[in-house]
Amino acid sequence: MVDLRLLYVEDEADIREVANFALEDENFELLFCSSGPEAIEKAVDFKPDLLLLDVMMPGMDGKATLKSIRKLDGLEDVPAIFVTAKVQQDELTELYNVGALDVIPKPFDPMTLAEQIMSIWGRSHN
Repeated sequence: MVDLRLLYVEDEADIREVANFALEDENFELLFCSSGPEAIEKAVDFKPDLLLLDVMMPGMDGKATLKSIRKLDGLEDVPAIFVTAKVQQDELTELYNVGALDVIPKPFDPMTLAEQIMSIWGRSHN
């Protein structure tokens, strides 16, 4: 299986570490960023197939990060999955309205994270 280039933007180091552990031996080429601005800086060179974005981050939240990344050359249509603890219906609707493929609730299960991502990816590419 071809590696999926996954850019994961998460401000909390412990969550990045858990996600790295959950995804490192799977079919992903991973780039972790700790902020929206860092992701914007690195996204063009990395050329992600998929974004995984924390919603609540200091300075620039996940929605603003997605909007900025999609303004970059070649990344206008990069799909995104949001990861958030805020899963009220109005919050989910807002995420889908800004272009989310899907939303993974926090705390996520590290044992099924790769499977969840691949399932969402598969649904979007059929």
